[in-house]
Amino acid sequence: MSYLDNVRVFVRVVELGTLSAAGRDQRVTPAVASNRIKELERHLGVRLFNRTTRKLSPTEHGRVFYEGAVKIIEAVNEAEAAIADLSRNPKGSLRITAPLGIGRRLIASGIPEFHDKYPDIEVRVRLSDHNVDILAEGVDVAFKLGVLEDSNLRMRGILKCERVLCASPDYLSRRGTPKTADALIADKHDCLLLRYPGSKEYYWTLVTAEGPRKFEVGGPYDSDDGDVLTQWALEGRGIINKPLFEVKAHLAEGRLVEILKDSPPATVQLAAIYPHKRFQDPKVRLMIDFMAERCQRLIGKLLGEEQVIEMEVEA
Repeated sequence: MSYLDNVRVFVRVVELGTLSAAGRDQRVTPAVASNRIKELERHLGVRLFNRTTRKLSPTEHGRVFYEGAVKIIEAVNEAEAAIADLSRNPKGSLRITAPLGIGRRLIASGIPEFHDKYPDIEVRVRLSDHNVDILAEGVDVAFKLGVLEDSNLRMRGILKCERVLCASPDYLSRRGTPKTADALIADKHDCLLLRYPGSKEYYWTLVTAEGPRKFEVGGPYDSDDGDVLTQWALEGRGIINKPLFEVKAHLAEGRLVEILKDSPPATVQLAAIYPHKRFQDPKVRLMIDFMAERCQRLIGKLLGEEQVIEMEVEA
């Protein structure tokens, strides 16, 4: 077995906590991952992990070795990126994430085309509406709707996304159409929220005549999948807060009706988030450039616009 492969598995076991998770990340079975850790321990002559039935935690020797191992992996990755940049032949793997909705519609659907252009780049895609810890999970690029919250990351803004509140005609006929933002709470409207452990969508920020205000709305149920919320809204179960491009077709066909146009949700931005150290990797730059152009073009079509304005934002 390659010593470097053993080190890579070790680093991911420390970061993810289990052999099975690290094995999936490195595309090997838990048995192979276990053998690589044992081989590394034999080579070093120390025990690297305290083992329990549920989780592996690094020993003191393991923690010390981890600090050096991360530097080794980063140095190798940077060297490979530099060679790829000089040779104009980018190689290696990219880990990317995106929310389920935009991930399915815009990101994952473009991966085959990206691979056709750059056949030596292997792309691993994870779609989830949960918050992904980019640094802990070794993500190279995360496409997300929102704002940058971690100063250890960089951001390339792609475009601004208008959001709307909407509900089905059936729901509005039964419950009434709220005339003001305050009516969402006063009349106890069923607001369908995207929620999961660590989620911050326990309120909606609406742009009122007094400026942006937070409304602590609620409803009888919520989900960690944005597409599920849209389906519930189409079935007359409540009000959703969604990017316009995701529901434009439903609005045009009358299946959903926009409400509170004078107090719309705050605009969010679609952005590519990536660790500082990934900036020099040509694979990362190629992926961001490719997806930025693709998202601008496809969202423009969804909105019935010939083009949308790209945001040149970095943080």
